[in-house]
Amino acid sequence: MIASAGLLGACSGIRENASVHDPSVFYDEASKTYYAFGSHFAVASSKDLVNWHQESRDGAEGQKLLYGTEDWREIVSQGDSFVGGNENTWAPDVEYHNGKYYMYYSLTSGFGSDKSAIGRVSSDSVLGPYGDDRIIVSYATTPLPETGSRPNCIDPELFYDKDGGLWMVYGSFFGGIFMLELETEGENWGIPKPDQGFGKRVWANPGEGAEGPFVFYHPETGYYYLIVSYGSLSSDYNMRVARSKSPDGPYEGVLGEMDVALYTSGTYKLAGNYIVGDAQGYAAIGHCSVAEKDGEYFIVAHSRRQDEATGGVTGAHEMFVAKLLFNKDGWPVMSPCRYTGEKTRTFTAEELAGTYDVIVQNAYTSAAFVQSEALSAADGKIFRGEAEAGAVTLTDGKYVTITLDGTTYEGVVAECTQTYAGGGKVVCMSAVSYGNASTIWLIGQ
Repeated sequence: MIASAGLLGACSGIRENASVHDPSVFYDEASKTYYAFGSHFAVASSKDLVNWHQESRDGAEGQKLLYGTEDWREIVSQGDSFVGGNENTWAPDVEYHNGKYYMYYSLTSGFGSDKSAIGRVSSDSVLGPYGDDRIIVSYATTPLPETGSRPNCIDPELFYDKDGGLWMVYGSFFGGIFMLELETEGENWGIPKPDQGFGKRVWANPGEGAEGPFVFYHPETGYYYLIVSYGSLSSDYNMRVARSKSPDGPYEGVLGEMDVALYTSGTYKLAGNYIVGDAQGYAAIGHCSVAEKDGEYFIVAHSRRQDEATGGVTGAHEMFVAKLLFNKDGWPVMSPCRYTGEKTRTFTAEELAGTYDVIVQNAYTSAAFVQSEALSAADGKIFRGEAEAGAVTLTDGKYVTITLDGTTYEGVVAECTQTYAGGGKVVCMSAVSYGNASTIWLIGQ
């Protein structure tokens, strides 16, 4: 469910960060704190979405915090009895209702297995200890006729629709991404309504997989947005976006009216692997949540980095938060720089002039790093050296239309902190192409 709060303050830079894989962000009204709950029992907290404090790390420390014991399998015994052999809980989602905190957890019999289950435990405190185990959905013993494969019952996320209905989206690889409608009242709150089976498939399984689904509604655009991650979490993970006017779809990509439950082409990456200038590259940004603060939206994901010795991707990971911006047509694009408390403002055309690190990402899943290219902008034109390469047009002080090398992109201009070098305030632009689903970032130098 989307984490939301009023303005909590801003910081000039990132002073503290944490390691949480598959972060699911929950805003706790009681403590005015954001919590990121992740796989392997890791938890982090933040007051401002900028600095993150490690509440618990993977393993025994998190088991004791969340379940009050290292023998956590006794607490989630119902889920454990279904799958067996699991090493830990994956990608939980925490919700609050009527004085109780509910943690929706997922278990599998091993990495890459679809023998899985989603269960629910509850607590009087956001950090536990949790107990009172209950199964929500568990694996199928035979493939579903409509998909030819079995749903993978992991990666749950709950969200309310604009009319107060409650839903759970879940899934990973195998049968794709599914959605169940949940009860909203009484002792069955948060339990699937009857006669739904595994629910409705809303995103098919592409060749590179789809997992870690997150859905949120934006009242200004009138759309529900479904974000999933493609690829391998260790190398080419990347977040994809589709949208719908209805909570349970059909969800469509940017290239046209193609239901992603049937056709998985036509979606774009919010970010791929990239290098800005001489800075260490970022990689495998994915498995995100979305937080809302004062009408602004933020991607909260985990990221890896470029291994500068080998040129590959590091195993270590950390929290990654960036603003999620919406272009004039309501398509979201991610700010190119990590969030450090910047305020939203409007711009003049003259402010767009300058030198930029430019990154163009195609629509394909790839572990290759895209190296930025230095280009300049002046008088509404974009230059590669002395040669004119494109143009940029500003509308309403915030929307931009960018043309570069024959491709047109629609996006947003925003103020960012140059987190790759220097740390100063710079102009950044982020946009998506409706022609080929590529994206472009312009990061002020």
